Amino acid sequence: MLKIFQNIKGDKAIWAIAALLALFSFLPVYSASSNLVYVVGSGTTVGYLVKHAILLFLGFGIIYGIHKIPTHFFKGLSMIALPIVLVLLIFVLAQGTSGGGTNDSRWIHLPIVGFGFQPSNLAAVVLMIYVARYFSKVREIKITFKESIVPLWLPVFLVVILILPANFSTAAIIFSMVLVLCFLGGYPIKYLFGIVATGILCLTIFILTAKAFPDLFPNRVDTWMSRIDSFSNPEDTEANYQIEKAKIAIATGGIVGKGAGKSIQKNFLPQSSSDFIYAIIVEEYGLIGGFALMFFYLFLLFRIVVVANGATTIFSKLLVLGVGLPIVFQALINMAVAVELFPVTGQNLPLISSGGTSSWMTCLAIGIILSASNKSIVQESTSASDIDETNPLEILSGQL
Repeated sequence: MLKIFQNIKGDKAIWAIAALLALFSFLPVYSASSNLVYVVGSGTTVGYLVKHAILLFLGFGIIYGIHKIPTHFFKGLSMIALPIVLVLLIFVLAQGTSGGGTNDSRWIHLPIVGFGFQPSNLAAVVLMIYVARYFSKVREIKITFKESIVPLWLPVFLVVILILPANFSTAAIIFSMVLVLCFLGGYPIKYLFGIVATGILCLTIFILTAKAFPDLFPNRVDTWMSRIDSFSNPEDTEANYQIEKAKIAIATGGIVGKGAGKSIQKNFLPQSSSDFIYAIIVEEYGLIGGFALMFFYLFLLFRIVVVANGATTIFSKLLVLGVGLPIVFQALINMAVAVELFPVTGQNLPLISSGGTSSWMTCLAIGIILSASNKSIVQESTSASDIDETNPLEILSGQL
């Protein structure tokens, strides 16, 4: 064990943040899992805690393994992984939905290990690496819209379109993060407006198609519409049940909270251990706990920017921002949903919520960031032709 700690490299602050969030997650997950045990009647609280511990242990194994890989290897890996991801997305989409309307088109079920794998989470990380690779290749070339359609936007739209029917929120987050990364990478803003318009057009066509052929994508568009209606019409408490229970949890938490494990709303709030775990955290640890958790995510954002600023290549800079920003963005969305600043999206709280694939992909992204901050690997793998002599922040300032 001591040898492992001696071999841990990279940004120590990011290691500390990830470890603290993971350790803290055991308290709310154990508390909120009682809803599944005593209300739903599924499993035991110890069983859920052990499962969460195993998933996080494997997740940190992913971080440790990935942070030892030189960042330039991810260029080639993205080219190999992208076609695989597309095949997986097509496979899960072809599964459709079950007779009860549940969404089987998000998961590849792995009965041997006892949980499912969600390819959309892997697709998000792989696509960000691919986009970072594209901009590192064209950094000295004037980018034109026509020449970027096939190498850049075709893969992006394929991934987003394949995820969209089953998971609108994930597709929207991926598309938004790609746009941010393109902006930072120097893609002309006038072209980005055209891409946004194309995305809106594709979404409109999908909604009209789903409305015209309801058996093609059962329940999905209706689910989106009901969530938007619930968000825009807060008086409709029946349709807004989850948000109402989350707000009650937050309101009764007060400043210091009720104490660990003493949440009442966990017994009434669906997805209390995943999508709405932030509301349970505020109920048990108060506004102090809620703001402290937010501080750690914002501090993670700060360290991500620091690592990107210190990276020596365009690819490394964009890679860190591409895989790092979605972690913080997802966390803020999860918190915003709990306080009704955003419609219900079904996004987990990174490193806190229970769940396998999402936690592992977060760990994969953190491992990549740590790889870019691992100076011993960077010095060995950086070639003179790939070094950017300009200030890293000029990527952003040049666009402003």
